[in-house]
Amino acid sequence: MSTEIQRAVRLPAQRRQIGDTDVAVTVMGLGTAPLGNLYEPISDEQAVDTVHAALAEGVTTFDTAPHYGLGLSERRVGPILQRQQRSDITVVTKVGRQLEPAPADWAGEPNEPFAVPPTTKRRWDFSAAGVRSCLESSLDRLGLDYVDMLLIHDPENHMRQAVTECLPALVDLRAAGVVKAIGVGTKSTAALTELIDTGHLDVALMAGRYTLLEQGALADVLPAAVRNRTSILIAGVFNSGLLARHQVPDQVTYDYRQAPPEILARAREIAEVCEKHGVSLPDAAMRFPLGHSSVAGLIVGARSPEEVTADAAMLDVAVPAALWEDLRQRGLLGAETPVPTI
Repeated sequence: MSTEIQRAVRLPAQRRQIGDTDVAVTVMGLGTAPLGNLYEPISDEQAVDTVHAALAEGVTTFDTAPHYGLGLSERRVGPILQRQQRSDITVVTKVGRQLEPAPADWAGEPNEPFAVPPTTKRRWDFSAAGVRSCLESSLDRLGLDYVDMLLIHDPENHMRQAVTECLPALVDLRAAGVVKAIGVGTKSTAALTELIDTGHLDVALMAGRYTLLEQGALADVLPAAVRNRTSILIAGVFNSGLLARHQVPDQVTYDYRQAPPEILARAREIAEVCEKHGVSLPDAAMRFPLGHSSVAGLIVGARSPEEVTADAAMLDVAVPAALWEDLRQRGLLGAETPVPTI
C-alpha cells in the first residue's frame, strides 16, 4: 500500500499484522461482549445495527467468545459476518469455557454479568479435547468454516492445564491450518507473561492493564511481547468506565468496582492536562496504547451504533505531542513510557 493511500485510510480502519502471521487486524476492533447482553439486554436488531455500524466505519476485526452471553454474542454476529467477503474480516474467539445444557433446577451462576436465561451453564475446560470441542461449538454458532485467531480465555486459575494441554492443542491447530493465529486473552499480567514467554503465541489480548491511567504491563507483559515478537491487542482502554467521560464523576467504576478516591483524583488530573491541550480524556485514552511498538490494535466494546461511531471518531482526534510531555512533567506518565507519534 502506498504512503498516500495509507494516509487516506482513517486510523480505526488501518490494518496491522499480527506477529509473524498473515493475519491482520484493524486498529479498532469491535468487542462483542455487550452484544451478548452484558449487564442488560439489547435487542437482536440493535446488535445487528451495531455490527453494521462497525463495518461502515471500516472496522473488520470482531472479538467474541462463548462466555459472552452463553454463546449469544457468537450467534448474533455470525449471520452478519457470513455475508461479508471472508478474507476481508478477522474473527477472534476463545476457548476455556465449555457451554452445556443446565439442569432444570439451575438458577444461573452467581453474579452472572450477562442478562441471559439460565438454560446453559459454563464449565472450565483447558484440555486438548476441550479446545477442539469448544472451537467446533463456536464455529457452529458463528456459522463459519474457521476463525482467524483462537485465544485461551482467562486461564489464570488453571495455568498448569492451560500450558501443558491447551497451548499444545492450539499449536497443533495452527500447524494444521485450522486457525491462523493463536494467543491468550485475560487481564492477568502474570498469566499473559508466562504464556507469551513460551514463545508459541502470535497475539495476546490484554484487558485494562495498559491504559492512560496505568502502565504496569511495561514491567512484564510488554517486554515479553517484544522478546517473543508477540502482538498485543488492548481491551479496556477506559478502565471499565473511569476514563470514558471527560468530567470524571464521583460514582464511576474502575476495574469493575467503585473507583477509590486516589484513582479518581489521578484521572481528574489527567483530564485537566487533556483539557489544557484541547483534547478530551476519552480521546487521549483511546490513542495512548498505540504508542507501544507491540500494540497492533484496540478491542473496543460497544452496544449500539452510536457508541461505535463515537469510538471511531475518538481515534481520529489528533493528540498533540505536548500533551504527553505535560503528563510526563507532572509525573502522570513515566519518563520512559512510549507515546503515540501518529
